[in-house]
Amino acid sequence: MALDEAKVGDAVVSKTFPAITRGKLALYAGASGDHNPIHIDSDFARAAGFPDVFTHGMFVMGLLGQAVTDVAPPHRLRSFSTRFVAITQLGAAISCEGAVAELFEAEGERRARIALTAKDETGDVKLAGEAVVAV
Repeated sequence: MALDEAKVGDAVVSKTFPAITRGKLALYAGASGDHNPIHIDSDFARAAGFPDVFTHGMFVMGLLGQAVTDVAPPHRLRSFSTRFVAITQLGAAISCEGAVAELFEAEGERRARIALTAKDETGDVKLAGEAVVAV
């Protein structure tokens, strides 16, 4: 559905990403500079009580951001925020969803507040948040 035709309650964001691999984690660590061993060293993660390494929270936030900008180009994005709900395990396939929570006017433009979630393939929410976009 086109965002400019959406009504409150309409689903406007829907994108699923393939499973997160060790290679993707390594690339993200290099690009972000976040080389925390909990994300890249299986022995370290196990010693800390986890079954294996897990995904950087900001990696998942980036996926959610990509899903949003597929619907509203970056120049229309007015705000984007999330809260981390749960750890995202290696191998998770992330599905991003968003529905219009509010339509309003601000600073002379029509805007939509979109309620967002990022879930794994079992439906466990990993991130929740919102984006405000110019419609």
